[in-house]
Amino acid sequence: MTMYAVVTLQDSDEVMVAPTNWLIEDKKQCYWPPFRSIEKYLEAVRNRLEPSTGGKPWEKLAILFHSEYDTYKQAKKKQAAMSEKKEQPAKTKKQVTETSPLPPVLSQSALSGISSHGSLAKNMVNKGIKRKREPDDLNASTKLDSDMFILKMVKQIMAEVNTRIQNINSTVQTTTEQKNNILDAIAKMDDMDRDNKRKKTIGVFGKTGEGKSFLLNTILGLDYLLPSGSFGACTSVITQVEANLTDSNYTAEIELISKEEWENEIASEDSRNEEGITAVFGADADNKTLKELKEDDKYAEIDNLLSAINKTISHTEFSEFKDEVARYIQHNASNPGGCYWPLVKRLTIKIPDCHELLEHIVLLDIPGTGDCNKIRDDLWKTKLSECSSVWVVSDINRAITDRDPWGIIQHCIQDLGPGGECKNISFICTRTDVINPNEYIRSVHLSGDKILISKTECILHRNNRAKTVLKKKFEIMKKKGRFIADVFTVSSKAYLDKNLHLEPIKTEIPKLQEVLKKTNMRINRELIRDYVNEAKGVLSFIQSIQLDTDEKMVETKGIVHKNLEENLAKALKELGCVFDSLYNIINQRLSKGVEKSVKLCIDTKNAMIASAAPNDRRGFHKILQALYKNKGWYWPKNRDAPLDLNMCLAKHMHDNIDDEFNLIFPVDDSKTGMSVQEGIDKFSIIQSGTAYLSSSMLYHMENFIKTEETKVKTLLKREVVQKKKKIYSSIKTTIQNQMTAGYEQAAKLKGNKAMKKREKKITETIEQLKHTMFKAAKKEVLNQFKDLKEDVCKTLESELKRSVEISLSQTTKTTLMDVSREIEKLEAAIWKLSD
Repeated sequence: MTMYAVVTLQDSDEVMVAPTNWLIEDKKQCYWPPFRSIEKYLEAVRNRLEPSTGGKPWEKLAILFHSEYDTYKQAKKKQAAMSEKKEQPAKTKKQVTETSPLPPVLSQSALSGISSHGSLAKNMVNKGIKRKREPDDLNASTKLDSDMFILKMVKQIMAEVNTRIQNINSTVQTTTEQKNNILDAIAKMDDMDRDNKRKKTIGVFGKTGEGKSFLLNTILGLDYLLPSGSFGACTSVITQVEANLTDSNYTAEIELISKEEWENEIASEDSRNEEGITAVFGADADNKTLKELKEDDKYAEIDNLLSAINKTISHTEFSEFKDEVARYIQHNASNPGGCYWPLVKRLTIKIPDCHELLEHIVLLDIPGTGDCNKIRDDLWKTKLSECSSVWVVSDINRAITDRDPWGIIQHCIQDLGPGGECKNISFICTRTDVINPNEYIRSVHLSGDKILISKTECILHRNNRAKTVLKKKFEIMKKKGRFIADVFTVSSKAYLDKNLHLEPIKTEIPKLQEVLKKTNMRINRELIRDYVNEAKGVLSFIQSIQLDTDEKMVETKGIVHKNLEENLAKALKELGCVFDSLYNIINQRLSKGVEKSVKLCIDTKNAMIASAAPNDRRGFHKILQALYKNKGWYWPKNRDAPLDLNMCLAKHMHDNIDDEFNLIFPVDDSKTGMSVQEGIDKFSIIQSGTAYLSSSMLYHMENFIKTEETKVKTLLKREVVQKKKKIYSSIKTTIQNQMTAGYEQAAKLKGNKAMKKREKKITETIEQLKHTMFKAAKKEVLNQFKDLKEDVCKTLESELKRSVEISLSQTTKTTLMDVSREIEKLEAAIWKLSD
């Protein structure tokens, strides 16, 4: 059954989506709602509201019918395509302009995209008034340009409103209070716009030599920004790459370790950083004691460097910048000495003139598995939970069979999914241009008429095969987390070298650039939409004051106030029931997890230790000592993933809660029927049945409260994500805290049969704690979930009570200003941003 139709309104020439139940049988006319509000119109379309619903009669409009679709999304896509085709800038129709209270900062063509939707709003209000449709030049630009024009227009509106409000002189206390509330709200909007640094982190993982840094350099168009793996050089520091939004310099912000930490790494008997010592002081330095190294001239230089804790490098020229920053991130095994990466805790590189790619994105370059500098383990683990996307990079010849990339994904899946905010995992196969056509043709055993002739054909054929196999592997892994998986087959070299005869698009570098651009555009649109919604709320408040000059409204406002308070209490109670229901689900699943953990914890621990032992067990005692010294977490060199005994002990609790946790806190914004966010989204103190005339003060008061609801829900959405990470990780954290004393005692054991003694100590610790430790972990999860409920409900209650009080403040005889036209423009902007 088709649900939506795409039609052209013949009076206005607007291409619109209309529910099929609005169409007259001959499809030459359709019913049209009498709503002034675009929001109400959109709601009516999406909900397929019956034309007979409501008080005012619906008008029949002449239409040109185009097509029908099963879903609203499909119909919207067709509408957009038709509108774009109709509205090419090559049109020579005469442009019809409107008078506007705005100063002429933007060109009329830039604003026409808003005006055209503004005309639609008027058509819905004033049926029978025909007007020519204005050309929409914005459709010829990118969506990003269109969004920025909207933002500039709305800022213009609010700047003028701010000026006009400031110029109001009144000695009436109520008017002064309302004026100050408005000016304060506008100032907060401006602060929000200046301070908003919403970003998404993309974690880039890969083994040394897989082309990870070369890939990032190519995407960003900056040769040698990050050192490639040639001739023993590699990135050895967790490096963040983002846009420089303040000036045109290339900047590196470096956080260094302390002097004490550096001396401990040199002096430690158990975990001496020999690679780091050699990298800083040169060959044979790893054989020297701390005292001997202090006599080296370089030590005074390093001591002086570490006294600053932070260092900033900034250059206008890229060549100068990359040369100076290289020593802080590059490990060069073939030429040791003079490298500072062992002294770096974290490093952030900021690149100018890359807003389109990185304005709202952080690229997190993780050192390859088995690389140096694993002493930054805690930072590595923390950064995992920040990633909203992950790129796993591997040479195409090893992508399917190599354990390292899959080991990383398997180990991180819980930190990225239920314990994080990762929505996308992409597997990126590099060096696709490296192929021997004759060998490849022989290896694939093609049948029938499938013949590969050129090297390019062989490359593309192998790329398709790799994508098919890797996507199947991903399907198996997706059962452990709700994320979108994709596979890219790229060649940085072929993208840069046109002599390799591979079209740029076939290298898939442009595809990855497009991923960054679209992510940027989406976040930018979210921020602009938030700003426009808040602006509409402020204007709705002003308009409600403009219309609130009747003393008789006092009694009506009192009734409305009482109703809103009752609605708030009811909505909070319903939301509390949602939380209580979810609490019970978590409690039941954790109880089963505790039961399994108590029963199987020793076996689980033994299995993990056995799997970590080398075949000859050589050096294994050092690995275990480091594991216990580091509170149950250690990443041995040349191992595809870290050893994590705490995660191992938490396994059965996670296994029993993961499915439900992914439904309660989905990372992909999907509706699961039992998520915390759905409960918050449904929360509202405005009853859906209420309807006021747009000329009514209560209509604008209601719009103001709706905007305040949207604002607080947006804030809570981000807070819920952060708190759910802590809830999930609290299982492992509680276990680690309970086990710490045992770890410390085991690490101190030395002498004959020390490894066996350590193992025995850890086993005894688990046996002693197992009946209380897992229950404590369960209790911590439930307590934190209770705290989440309390924080969400208190925030909604306090913020909306404040909004109601402001919106229903004392009636004044002084009018402020009429902003009905500005509100109409903002509604049109919201319409545009909802595409």
